[in-house]
Amino acid sequence: MSLIKYCLYGFFMFFALVVLAQEIPPIQLFSPQDYGAEDQNWAITQSTGNFIYVANNKGLLEYNGASWTLYNSPNNAILRTVKSVGDKIYSGGYMGFGYWAKNKKGVLEYASLSENQNFAIKEDEDFWGIIDIEGYVLFQSFERIYVFNIEENSFNIIESDSRINKMFKVDETIFFQKNDIGVFEIVNGNENLIISAADIDNNELINIFKLDTGLLLQTVEHGFYKFENRKLNKWDITSDQLLESLSIYSSARLADGSFVLGTISNGIVQLDKEGNYLLSIDQSDGLSNNTVLSFLEDGYGNIWLGLDNGINVLNINSPFQVYTDKQGVLGTVYTAAETEDFRYLGTNQGLFYKLKNSESQFKLIKGTTGQVWFLSFIKGVLFCGHDKGTYIIKESVAEQISSEIGTWVVKELEDYPNLLIQGNYKGLNILEKNDDTWSIRNKIEGFNISSRNIEFLESNELLINHEHKGVFKILIDNDFRNVIDYKKLPKEKGFKSSIAKYNNDIYYSNKQGFFVYDAEREEFTENTLLSDLLGGDEYVSGRLFNDSQNNKLWGFSKSGMVYMEPGKLSNEPTVNTIPISSEVRKTKSGFENILNLGSNIYLIGTTEGYLTIDLNKVNGHSLGVHLTGIEYGGVLNDLKALDLDGSSTLANKANNIKFNYSVTNFSKFLSSKYQYRLTGFYDNWSDWSSNPQAFFKNLPHGDYVFEVRAMVGGIVSNNTVSYEFEINKPWYIKPLAIVVYALLVLLFIYVLYYYNKRHFKKQQQKLIEKKERQLEFEQLENQRQLIQFKNKNLQLDIDNKNRELGMATMNLVKRNELLSNIKDELSNSKSPNEIAKVIKLINRSINNTGDWKLFEEAFNNVDKDFMKKIKSLHPAITASDLRLCAYLRLNLSSKEIAPLLNISHKSVEVKRYRLRKKMDLAHDQSLSNYIIDL
Repeated sequence: MSLIKYCLYGFFMFFALVVLAQEIPPIQLFSPQDYGAEDQNWAITQSTGNFIYVANNKGLLEYNGASWTLYNSPNNAILRTVKSVGDKIYSGGYMGFGYWAKNKKGVLEYASLSENQNFAIKEDEDFWGIIDIEGYVLFQSFERIYVFNIEENSFNIIESDSRINKMFKVDETIFFQKNDIGVFEIVNGNENLIISAADIDNNELINIFKLDTGLLLQTVEHGFYKFENRKLNKWDITSDQLLESLSIYSSARLADGSFVLGTISNGIVQLDKEGNYLLSIDQSDGLSNNTVLSFLEDGYGNIWLGLDNGINVLNINSPFQVYTDKQGVLGTVYTAAETEDFRYLGTNQGLFYKLKNSESQFKLIKGTTGQVWFLSFIKGVLFCGHDKGTYIIKESVAEQISSEIGTWVVKELEDYPNLLIQGNYKGLNILEKNDDTWSIRNKIEGFNISSRNIEFLESNELLINHEHKGVFKILIDNDFRNVIDYKKLPKEKGFKSSIAKYNNDIYYSNKQGFFVYDAEREEFTENTLLSDLLGGDEYVSGRLFNDSQNNKLWGFSKSGMVYMEPGKLSNEPTVNTIPISSEVRKTKSGFENILNLGSNIYLIGTTEGYLTIDLNKVNGHSLGVHLTGIEYGGVLNDLKALDLDGSSTLANKANNIKFNYSVTNFSKFLSSKYQYRLTGFYDNWSDWSSNPQAFFKNLPHGDYVFEVRAMVGGIVSNNTVSYEFEINKPWYIKPLAIVVYALLVLLFIYVLYYYNKRHFKKQQQKLIEKKERQLEFEQLENQRQLIQFKNKNLQLDIDNKNRELGMATMNLVKRNELLSNIKDELSNSKSPNEIAKVIKLINRSINNTGDWKLFEEAFNNVDKDFMKKIKSLHPAITASDLRLCAYLRLNLSSKEIAPLLNISHKSVEVKRYRLRKKMDLAHDQSLSNYIIDL
């Protein structure tokens, strides 16, 4: 038996080597570093929200389509099993089980079901399976099955003295296998043996599936058994030998009825519903590991693999299939072709072939090593354009028909069945058919520019595009030997540009856009239908490909593949986009190639092999976008979680907010993009981005509504998630603060008014005082001026009085002098009587007191206080002395005074002497000066 097993295993290994390079669905790989936990993943489930949950050695993993989150197991032990039931995620592991539920912030919180119960978990008891059925959740360990009544929150325990290998659910019935005893069915909470261990040769069961008339039991190493009508029989299928060579650890039945088997050391194997082999994928094909511990077919038909080292997602229903040349034998695929029997790949390393629909590897056709540029069937012959020349391919043999190096392309010449035109590195050549043999006839002289892209306007008139030199229009003679004329068209050259003929129009594509040739104007005009999709920021290559079989024109952009086809209901062409980015499809930029395989299936050459796409399956469905977390805070690196439901009001300083969102897109080739807007801050939708979060920093106060939507495969999500929140005003502009401000303003106004009033009063008082002072000053000034005026008048009066006094004095002096002279003359006269009478009259006139009174009055007018002052100082002086003092005051000399007093000069001196005595003046003191100074 052991020998047979090893032989079968050897057969399988040989079989695996044969299919080593095969077309497989896309596989998305998640390493422990990607999901942030340990390597082993024991069970996988999907929630009602389509999130994926994985039981890992380190805890519970959650994947929302954008990011992984690890929730450490409650007792830091390995989680062995997980199951989504309703809004809860039930899990079990070492010495415990319970459930996880999301709180308002979208974070899972654990609640134990095995603690604080009326039962005790057995020592080292490990839980390996969870099943839900009719309001119950069953937890299976090797020793027991715990039946949990969700509604009543109660337990019933099924004990077992033998090891319970596994528990299964078929429709609404629970089965489990006891080691060395058999398979049991649970009926009304009780176990019922239906198959004994002897009946299945003590084989350990991996799974039990439903048959129309019974059950299908799958074993670890001995294939399947049917249990019908209480009888157990081996299910004989074509894959029995293969299954005998494998050790199965896990399995699942897919929605299409096929079976996927996870092995311990050989990856996965897929069988159809009849048990026939379909597919096997192991580590050499792209799996992270060959040991498959768990399976899940999600709601989208993807197969999740929990591996011994990592998590993989197999897009089994993807329209894409991938052929990867992991050994590097093929290289980059530049062109491809198919015949009825063979598939050919032209690469940078040569021309390879294999039988169609076989699982054999590609083999190099002898003599074709090197760069292959072109493959095409023309007139029933497969032509190969090679760096070394031109070849004709017959099955696995290459026949060189031209050694002209660098054959880019070979095209038919209309109306010339025995001629072909060839474009190469140095221009154009003509191939001719003679006796069913093709050979080079001549080089077309007059044009030596590399001719990779050629399209005909007429049979001898064509356009040639050179990406570094531009587009040329060439006219060839009727014998195709010489170029009659050529000119460069007024169109900018374009790196990786291309031309292609489609439905009698010639199109040109470069980074500036997509253009169609106008024959009348001999220039290219822009065709807006594809310009936005292929040019500008979307540009990676201007490569165009005409699929004449299905009447499609293909182009390639950064975010996808685009094809144009005639409209079904109008003359307007229809444009379709396959959203597989250049980064994912890995095509050679500028040398993209596509081959129609029939039935709307296409082969696209890549740098690692090729991929195929089935357009019949490109009918993506709309997915829902989820808001997975909201964080906020005042410090960027210290954010706190917010409730996802309802709305929130945030403090003004906590004005940094981050939204995390996701869409449950598990397809490797279809990227997820998101678009958001924040109404109240920026009302326009953002550009589409692959970033599953939006971070708004330092938002001003106000009311906001955040909205986000997703797009997968060019299809917008079936919902838009929104979240309302408010950022409070800062305290200094809140209503209370405004009231306080108003009061402060009023107080300030009052204080300002009060102090302004005081200030005004002070200013007014100052002004009044100033005015008063000014008035007083003006009055004083006026008084001064008046006094000055009066003084001037008085001075004038004094001057007048002085003049009058002086004149009076002088008159008196003159008169008295005259009278004295007359008197003297008369004294000398001879008639004494008459003379005596005259002299007496003169004496009376000289001594007339009236003259003195008149003088005194005038003197007092000029110096009115002098008489009083001198009398007060010298009371002893007489009236005669006063007259002398008055004359001295006028600074008259003794000579001048003598006539006034009618005395002699000497008498005046005597009088002056006596007056000095009366005044008691010092000897050296001048009398005149003393009297003047008084």
